[in-house]
Amino acid sequence: MSNGASGEFAARKLKKSRQKRRWQDEDYKRRMLGLDKKTDPLEGAPQARGIVLSKVGVEAKQPNSAVRKCVRVQVIKNGRRITSFVPGENAISFIDEHDEVLVEGIGGAEGGAKGDIPGVAHKVIKVNGVSLEELVRGNKEKPAR
Repeated sequence: MSNGASGEFAARKLKKSRQKRRWQDEDYKRRMLGLDKKTDPLEGAPQARGIVLSKVGVEAKQPNSAVRKCVRVQVIKNGRRITSFVPGENAISFIDEHDEVLVEGIGGAEGGAKGDIPGVAHKVIKVNGVSLEELVRGNKEKPAR
């Protein structure tokens, strides 16, 4: 043993030194200090509501060539602004400025961007309380508000 503690009554000492050493582990430290939650615009929540500020086109990364339809959203609970991807063919046409949208993570590596959309880590799933998927499929109409 490195700390000189071993034997029948050494448990408390062993436990304390183990706990002290854990802070050398970067992953443990980030988790305990909540650093990832502090930088996350959704503050660790799975989804968040926001207001659409504008529609933007984001160019896909090489080797692809496309304009991915996205929206700038202001998260209601903390006022942070994020760019959110709008999935689905012509789905952007169902979203207008000042609409209320529900956004969630897009599911990229380590909570980051996914695929060829640079700097976009979130996607829109609902518009004014109606599922975006159902609007695209034509199952539901967007409510007038």
